[in-house]
Amino acid sequence: MSKFQPGFTFKTLSPCKLNLFLYITGKRPDGYHNLQTLFTLLDYGDDMRFTLTDRPGVIELEDDFGFPVEQNTIYKAAQLLFKKAESLGHQPAVGVSIKTAKRIPQGGGLGGGSSNAATTLVVLNKLFGFDYEIEDLCDLAVNIGADVPVFTLGQSAFASGVGERLEPVSLPERWYLAAAPENCHVSTKDAFADPELKRDHPVRNFRALFALGPHNDFTAPVVKKHPEIGQLLAQLVKYGPAQMSGSGACCWAAFLNQAAAQQALTELQQHHRGPLFIARGLNYSPVHAAVLKL
Repeated sequence: MSKFQPGFTFKTLSPCKLNLFLYITGKRPDGYHNLQTLFTLLDYGDDMRFTLTDRPGVIELEDDFGFPVEQNTIYKAAQLLFKKAESLGHQPAVGVSIKTAKRIPQGGGLGGGSSNAATTLVVLNKLFGFDYEIEDLCDLAVNIGADVPVFTLGQSAFASGVGERLEPVSLPERWYLAAAPENCHVSTKDAFADPELKRDHPVRNFRALFALGPHNDFTAPVVKKHPEIGQLLAQLVKYGPAQMSGSGACCWAAFLNQAAAQQALTELQQHHRGPLFIARGLNYSPVHAAVLKL
């Protein structure tokens, strides 16, 4: 039973992520791929607002994302949570209206839709008084998308399987510059289907992979189809090792402090026209930190 009444509003940052390395270790019988990747969360993302209503169990999205609501990850997350509650005999006493102010570039490999879904799971679990364990929410999350579990866990993590097997890690503080070419959209489906994609890395432990530094198996095949991403990486590499994030168009470079990241941002702003921002890496999600205070 929820302790919150209709009209209660909760606001939070729905953070994005970077893949600091990504290795594909094989193709599965179900057509998906096994991988090993390192996720870091960032203190940059979309702003989400949840307002409880007096319509029990009704989910309203205040934004038109240009496609049917049933395809929206936010709606899918809420529906999965409600189905779990119904199976356990838990009936919501309130409904919710959700507003999302998007800042995370779509198709950039930063996990915007996945983060929004995970934020919805974590926040509604609290606001509706379900209080299911994070492990239970992660079990729901994997049904929405491969990146949703790490946002639901809410910690930087070493991931394997399709991304659902997560080992929380504590990473040293870094600042990141993230950028994407203007109007560049990479198809994840096409990236996985590329015949030149390397799919046979040996399975290794976190320590061994972390020592190798940044890497992304998608970089070579994606740059072949999107040379503008290769050009962007060539600009970023002057600041240090640069890589793509996931299978998206966003690329990143890491810095030891905010001042160095800001200087690089200032330089790139003079000629870069696509998405561009700096952010601090986080070991713990701001969503989970905010929910704990409720």
